Amino acid sequence: MAETGFPGTYSTTTVTQTQTATTVTTNIRFDPSYVRTIPGMLKIAIMVLNILGFICIMVSEVNYHSRANWFNFCAMGGFWITGILLAFYLFHVIEKLYFIPWIMVEMGYCGLWCFFMLTASAACAAQGSLFEAWAAASFFGFISMILYGVDAFFKFKGWRAGEIAQGERVRSVQKSETVGTPAY
Repeated sequence: MAETGFPGTYSTTTVTQTQTATTVTTNIRFDPSYVRTIPGMLKIAIMVLNILGFICIMVSEVNYHSRANWFNFCAMGGFWITGILLAFYLFHVIEKLYFIPWIMVEMGYCGLWCFFMLTASAACAAQGSLFEAWAAASFFGFISMILYGVDAFFKFKGWRAGEIAQGERVRSVQKSETVGTPAY
């Protein structure tokens, strides 16, 4: 205890102790409950929007244009990477490979693909008045871009909070306070 040197004052010492326990099950198993979570629904919605945008570009009469190819790369790349991540979550591969910082990996992926979908959708929207299919594709692309941004934001919040991608991390905080006697 520290002495303050002033009569009638008290000295207080506070001790805080935090314990963290991480629990992961490293066996591969199918768990369909992930699709009912917000990240699971985001992944499914992104996949649907990406495939719809891809179909819109492919049915247009100028699907060979460089803007169309860039959109198709972004849409199909996002579709397949998001599909693989969804399968990893459904089969608990993410939990098995818990030593990989999945939250940061997904945050980087979602942020990058948000930018990719912005550029691809803007490129198609610039020609949307000439080709209606491109206008529809850019609409789906912009919605996909928003969902990628929302997912990146959720991953950022989880990363800042110290969460893990799959499994349990339990934190218990024990706080004890010791109040001293009057300091003289």
